[in-house]
Amino acid sequence: MATAAVSPETAAQEITHGVNPWFIAASVMLATFMEVLDTAIASVALPYIAGSLSASTDEATWVLTSYLVSNAIVLPASNWFSLKFGRKRFLMSCVAIFTVASFACGAAPSLAFILIARVVQGAGGGALQPLSQSILLESFPPAKRGAAMAVFAFGVVVAPVLGPTLGGWLTDTYSWRYAFYINIPIGILALYMINKFIHDPSYIKKAKVAPFDNIGFGTLVVWTGLLQIVLDKGQEDDWFSAIWLRWAVLFIVLGLAAFIYRSWKCKNPLVDLRILKDRNFGLGCLLIFLFGVGIYSTVTLLPLFYQELLGYTAFTAGLVVAPRGFGAICGMPVIGYLSNRADARWLLTFGFLVFGLTTLYFGNLTLDVSPTTLLLPIIITGFALSFVFVPITTAAYGTLRNDQMGNASGLFNLMRNVGGSIGISVAQTLITRRTAVHQNEILNEVPQSGVQFQNSLQQSTHAVTHFFGAANSAHPGEALLYQQLSRQAANWAFVDCFRWLSLLCFVCVGLVWLNKRVNPGKGPAGAH
Repeated sequence: MATAAVSPETAAQEITHGVNPWFIAASVMLATFMEVLDTAIASVALPYIAGSLSASTDEATWVLTSYLVSNAIVLPASNWFSLKFGRKRFLMSCVAIFTVASFACGAAPSLAFILIARVVQGAGGGALQPLSQSILLESFPPAKRGAAMAVFAFGVVVAPVLGPTLGGWLTDTYSWRYAFYINIPIGILALYMINKFIHDPSYIKKAKVAPFDNIGFGTLVVWTGLLQIVLDKGQEDDWFSAIWLRWAVLFIVLGLAAFIYRSWKCKNPLVDLRILKDRNFGLGCLLIFLFGVGIYSTVTLLPLFYQELLGYTAFTAGLVVAPRGFGAICGMPVIGYLSNRADARWLLTFGFLVFGLTTLYFGNLTLDVSPTTLLLPIIITGFALSFVFVPITTAAYGTLRNDQMGNASGLFNLMRNVGGSIGISVAQTLITRRTAVHQNEILNEVPQSGVQFQNSLQQSTHAVTHFFGAANSAHPGEALLYQQLSRQAANWAFVDCFRWLSLLCFVCVGLVWLNKRVNPGKGPAGAH
């Protein structure tokens, strides 16, 4: 006797146990928003942490590195833990660990204490994004997944934009410790909502969990942990000039090769890479990696430009770029509506194209820009980001079954985070290297014996004569002129980076069309 087909709506109803899926969306979005926001806030608070705990700036950067290392290790392994202990129980445990560790970070009396607390916090936060995403995708029928991903995108896209502004305000007005204490009420509310609204689907309750893949986890720890350390510390030690970094890169390559072999050949791997055989998901991972490079680089570079070259404080720079969050919020309902009615490839093309054009516009920066000069392009950038993140997700997951979502979301979010780490590291390195290149080019074009240089030097010397006297103003005049040279060279370095990022976005437009078409509002055959 033939079995009646189960509709996507009925399957989603069984997973949610009759709970309104929007309550589920709000529950998991809170947890994701808290985790992503914390990363952005902590980066702003670093100088204050260093001063308060009697540490150097280089030592304080381990506050970020330690978190990212443990976060990257747990993230792809989250699917096994959710199957082993139950997804709801594991999610609540992660939120509780993250919240308690946030209190420990805020109350830290020493650098060693806060580093240990950040490792624990990163371990708790690593699983929040993939678990939240897989719960959302399963709780909504395919026809409403675009709207669900628009809610998830609020946490992933808007939080990094609001983080610097909120972090700057908290540290300037109160203390850097409140950058961590702010997680406590959010975490408690998320725990209450998760406990009330989220239930495990039957396939997780009935899952026969394979033994823990010790070898796979060991190789994962080696290559993800070392990769984060190399990306965070590489520029400080001049990359391959440091012997430790060469050895670290060797172990990254060996660890990654062993991880790929193990995950591809093992019968029950910790992370099943065979899912990359699905063309849409494989391309989705590549696109989300490039998206991570693009958005995190832009989010890093623009405030850095305002702070280092225009002298803005962290809070003021955050206010200038904050309208990107407003643009993203405006784009969420639009993309939520269109994602169920339009081909995801066209939406992605629009998003990457507009993001590329606005980034190209940023490539015309000068030192004369005002706080409002880039207001409209910044808002448009935020709007375009909505048209990238949501369609990438719906296209990548559109051909997968529900029982593949957990493994896929861990891998998908790992690719975005690794892309973001690489993007930030490469951007900071390029700023340093290209500043030196442009400084040499300017010196070659303006010889010291030329009239233009001598006139500029005379004006600089005259400007400082009142402060140092005519007999002592030569060296300060030269220093003032060199400062102007350094600012102009750095300005050109930022211009280079923004133009290269725009080129990356245009490359992504071509990659988008390698995806198979996913019918809007329909899931894959046999998905339920």
